[in-house]
Amino acid sequence: MLELDRVRVRFGGLAALEGVTLSIHKGEILGLIGPNGAGKTTLFNAISGLVRTADGKVRLQGQDMTHMPMHQRARLGIGRTFQAPQPLHGLTVRENLVVAQHYGAGERNDARLDAILRITGLAAKADQDAASSLPLAELKALEVAKALATNPRLLLLDEVLAGLETAGRLRFITMLQGLHQHFGVAIIVIEHDIAAIRTLCPRVAVLDSGRLIAQGPPDLVLREPAVIACYTGNAVHG
Repeated sequence: MLELDRVRVRFGGLAALEGVTLSIHKGEILGLIGPNGAGKTTLFNAISGLVRTADGKVRLQGQDMTHMPMHQRARLGIGRTFQAPQPLHGLTVRENLVVAQHYGAGERNDARLDAILRITGLAAKADQDAASSLPLAELKALEVAKALATNPRLLLLDEVLAGLETAGRLRFITMLQGLHQHFGVAIIVIEHDIAAIRTLCPRVAVLDSGRLIAQGPPDLVLREPAVIACYTGNAVHG
C-alpha cells in the first residue's frame, strides 16, 4: 500500500534519512523503532509531506505523492499524530474531530465520528473543551481520534504511549487494537517501549542514523547484531 523507494532527506549537510526503502501493506501494523535521532519522526514527516525529500519516491496505492503538499496527502489517506498533543483551543472534543474530518476527508460523517469517540473512550467528554478538560491520556487519545477522523488508509502514530503510566499504557494499547480491528486502517507506530511493540506489531523496522538496518518479526529483529549494537541490553530485551 505505502512504498518508500530509496528515500533521502537532508538538512544542510546532515543526512537525516539515507536511502530508506520500505513497504507497508494494507491493514498492517508496523513498529518503527531505533535510538533517539535515528530518523523515525523524519520518516513520518517525509511520508506526510512535512519535509521534502532530497531523493527517492513516496507512493500510496501506486500513486506518486513525493511532491504533494500535506493537505493532498491527507486527502489521499495519510493521517498522523505528533509527539506533543495539539488540541484546537476553544473547541470541544467533537469539534476538534469535525475540523480534522473536514481537512482530511472534505466532508462530515457523524456516524464515523461517533464510532471514533466511542472506541477512543472520549464519548463522555465529546462536548467538553478539548484543551482544558482532558488529562494526558485523553489528550493523546484525542490526537489519535483526530487522525482517524481524516478517514486515513494509513495512520502514523508518533510515540502515543510516551508519558503514560503502566496501566494507562495497557489501556491505550487495547484501544489501538480496537480501532485497528474496527476501521481496518494500516498503522505505523513509533515507540520506545519494546514490550508494547511486541504486543502491537507483527513486524518491525529499525532505523539507525537515518538508515534502515533491519525489518521483520520483532523477536527475530531484536536479536540481530546490528540492532543490538544500537541499543543497550535492557532496551533490546524489553
